[in-house]
Amino acid sequence: MSMFGTEPLFADDLTEFAGQPLGLVIAETQRFANMVANRAVVNYETEAIETPILTVEDAVRRSSFFEVPSFLFPKQVGDFSKGMAEADHKIVSEIKLGSQYYFYMETQTALAIPDEDDCMVVYSSSQCPENVQIVIARCLGIPQNNVRVITRRVGGGFGGKALRSIPVSTACALAAYKLRRPVRVYLDRKTDMIMAGGRHPMKVNYSVGFKSDGKITALHIDLLINAGISEDVSPIMPHNIIGALKKYDWGALSFDIKVCKTNLPSKSAMRGPGEVQGSFIADAILEHVASFLFVNADIVRKKNLHTYESLRLFYEGSAGEPVEYTLPSIFDKLASSSSFVHRVEMIKQFNIINKWRKRGISRVPIVHQVTLRPTPGKVSVLSDGSIVVEVGGIELGQGLWTKVKQMTAFALGWLWSDGSHNLLEKVRVIQADTLSLIQGGFTAGSTTSESSCEAVRLSCNVLVERLLPLKKRLEEQMGSVSWDTLIQQASLEAVNLSSSTHWAPEFSSMNYLNYGVAVSEVEIDLLTGATEILRTDIIYDCGQSLNPAVDLGQIEGAFVQGIGFFIHEEYLSNSEGLVVSDGTWNYKVPTVDTIPRQFNVEVLNSGHHKERVLSSKASGEPPLLLASSIHCATREAIREARKEFASYGGFEGSSPTPFHLEVPATMPVVKELCGLDNVEKYLESLISSHSTGNGS
Repeated sequence: MSMFGTEPLFADDLTEFAGQPLGLVIAETQRFANMVANRAVVNYETEAIETPILTVEDAVRRSSFFEVPSFLFPKQVGDFSKGMAEADHKIVSEIKLGSQYYFYMETQTALAIPDEDDCMVVYSSSQCPENVQIVIARCLGIPQNNVRVITRRVGGGFGGKALRSIPVSTACALAAYKLRRPVRVYLDRKTDMIMAGGRHPMKVNYSVGFKSDGKITALHIDLLINAGISEDVSPIMPHNIIGALKKYDWGALSFDIKVCKTNLPSKSAMRGPGEVQGSFIADAILEHVASFLFVNADIVRKKNLHTYESLRLFYEGSAGEPVEYTLPSIFDKLASSSSFVHRVEMIKQFNIINKWRKRGISRVPIVHQVTLRPTPGKVSVLSDGSIVVEVGGIELGQGLWTKVKQMTAFALGWLWSDGSHNLLEKVRVIQADTLSLIQGGFTAGSTTSESSCEAVRLSCNVLVERLLPLKKRLEEQMGSVSWDTLIQQASLEAVNLSSSTHWAPEFSSMNYLNYGVAVSEVEIDLLTGATEILRTDIIYDCGQSLNPAVDLGQIEGAFVQGIGFFIHEEYLSNSEGLVVSDGTWNYKVPTVDTIPRQFNVEVLNSGHHKERVLSSKASGEPPLLLASSIHCATREAIREARKEFASYGGFEGSSPTPFHLEVPATMPVVKELCGLDNVEKYLESLISSHSTGNGS
């Protein structure tokens, strides 16, 4: 079961995609299980079977689509026909985007232990234990209160441990239920990569109209999203893509979006699902406009940044107050702090005097919309004064527990207005347990930390209200009162020392916008196609950060994962739809030598936001979108290389300016665009000029 439909646990009469699970091998050891699985022989009958649908083009030809619920479909903005009529120029072009694997350190894993009364305890590495519980109960035919799913922490998720964790946990529970003994399942890296699905590939055709000064008047896009074999989260993709695309003022925006059903593993949510693609598409279109007008792309970007009025038009209900729209000031501030204008001139000089190495620089803004979701929280104080906290959110390495511990100590510390009591060391956040704290929901979308903190804060407020009268009475009798003394007396007087809350955001404030800007500088080697990231500067608006150190780590980590998507990671399938990028030998993630040499990140404190949790804002996913600045800078460097290549006879007389830079912009891609025979052409030009010189 996914958010919008169902899918089989194992293939039955028909296998629908390469990599579909056929069954489960149970053995005493993992080695024996692997041995048996590798020796399995499967006979397939292909007569009277239609050819598989492997591309979005195939899906269009055969009308293979998933329906997008009307309440999820984004709204168009303005009058496209009128906007195009006002344009001085028009461009029609195409963009293709590939997939990306999660590459969490811990692959999909689960442990199922049969319990008394026909119950099942499942330890699942999942971002949504509640959904795991629901599906296991349905699969085994038992009530949900007979299924207890526990998640202590997850060894990396990025969305891949959300719905994609459910089949593994369910298969594990099914085996344990049948055998009446504990069963543990984990996928090796190759199997995980074949089954994972990953980020959604897509194809975009666009038509854009604009003035001669670079102001966009209208944009239309036709978008085909490759969803794989089942819905999973794919119906939310149009909303997310268009939400990120709207970061610029397009004048008028229209679109036609189709979610394509194909015979590939189901694509699922991956950090910034849809938003990273939408933000990139916006910048690719603007850069095409800039190239057409022979102007710097940064000029076109600044020309099309939102005013507050246009922001309200494009992000109806999410724009907030005018003071919250910090993007224009961040855009200018980063230009100053990163010496952007000066470096642009320095790069021009570098490119003039260097024949085989070229540099590029780019400044990219983001507008990222997030949605707060209802979240439970429970705070209990034990008789010795130690504090136990439960939240619906799962610790994925994003620092959720750190923020929750801080919030607990902060909120209970209000009992002492002078701040004399630090309760942080007394707080312990415990594992998620679906029978202890219900309605946990998803840990996704960058807002779980702040939602969990708010639920905990409200629970602590209830405890403070209960304890405050007792504290005042004790102070009248004893003078000062310590935390331990207060709790001991509260226990004796039967004060309820446990409080739970299910926090739900106000409808008017459940959506808000995040802003950030990145400036990145790269250098490419024209002989090899290698790209080196020299420097990246980021300013990201975190509101009033709940923990600046945690948010800084989230910003840096998200950006580096984005580098992988835009520069390194090719998640490829063969002609039969089987994933062939199935290990580290042929799938390359960013490493210590591929991150920026100089990496400057400023967490902007933008002041009080009355609708936010302690004025904080999300930091987990939005900064990933800023990594497109690396791709844009690489495009600038390639453009300079192509100009030089054309000067000594490259491209056989065609213009060096128009070109499409694929995602990811890997070394072979960059090398080909710079000229596979650039050395030969250069030498030929030298010989030709030498011969001409001798002849004269």
